[in-house]
Amino acid sequence: MDAHAQADVPAGGDPASGDPAGGETLLTIGEFAARARLSPKALRLYDRLGLLTPAYVDASTGYRHYRAAQVEHARTVVLLRRLGMPLADITATVRLDGEGAGLAVAAYWAGVEERHAEQRTLVGYLRGRLSGRGFEMYGKDFEVRTLDVPEQYVISESRHLLSEELPVWIDASTRRLEEAAESECGGMAGSPFVVYHAEVTQDSDGPAEACVPVRDAAAARAWAAKAGRQRGTTSRVEPAHRIAYTRITKAQVSYPQILGAFEAVEAWVAREGLKVAGACREIYFVEWDAAGPEDQVCDVAFPVTTA
Repeated sequence: MDAHAQADVPAGGDPASGDPAGGETLLTIGEFAARARLSPKALRLYDRLGLLTPAYVDASTGYRHYRAAQVEHARTVVLLRRLGMPLADITATVRLDGEGAGLAVAAYWAGVEERHAEQRTLVGYLRGRLSGRGFEMYGKDFEVRTLDVPEQYVISESRHLLSEELPVWIDASTRRLEEAAESECGGMAGSPFVVYHAEVTQDSDGPAEACVPVRDAAAARAWAAKAGRQRGTTSRVEPAHRIAYTRITKAQVSYPQILGAFEAVEAWVAREGLKVAGACREIYFVEWDAAGPEDQVCDVAFPVTTA
């Protein structure tokens, strides 16, 4: 604690005349820390970050002084810290107006809940995997069905990448393809999907192919010819096929817990005497950004035929 923590700075007029408070009694850092329920060390840190600036700093001693009105601001910082909000985010939040700050807190907490939901699904997957009872423990969470999918004409992008790169790439490539479908290919004719032509893990780089079904095949071919081979862009026919699939939540999409869904479908296919007839895929049927962590967003699927 600063050595001057025993006395207030007297009221007066301006710093040059010995009256730094402008007629208001200032609190020493020790007194302010006690009222705000923050340590003097934390207050010094917040000052350096520009998060909570003293009302007056004595030029000769470096002692910090605060206005009583700053206590509420400091307590808000304390509450935001209890949410686990990083200091950089707190700094940005408290600089917003009331409504903007409220929206920032809501957005931060939505992100926290999404991460926690993902971690819960990961815990279930890891418990099963590490115990050696994987499918027995998490397989019951997946209901597998079949669906006949008609022939579709798709535009697509393909890329070799590792699992940690997938989320950003799927979002970006799907958005590019959806924009092209609407502006140049007669519109979308179905849900976007991602095909894994080989394993995509932390060590294996696929490739993966993002696909968007389109209404106008001729326009799609023209678009693909104009786009050339940039980003592995092409257009093609996706033949009619039957899929075995299970529907999963946004939280379950994250790697590696999504592997539990793929394993559940593969096990069901084997039990039913069917045969996997093509590359596995993820079919995204809702707007990702609008979905909550427990909302169903994706079908994990395998094309199948009778054995």
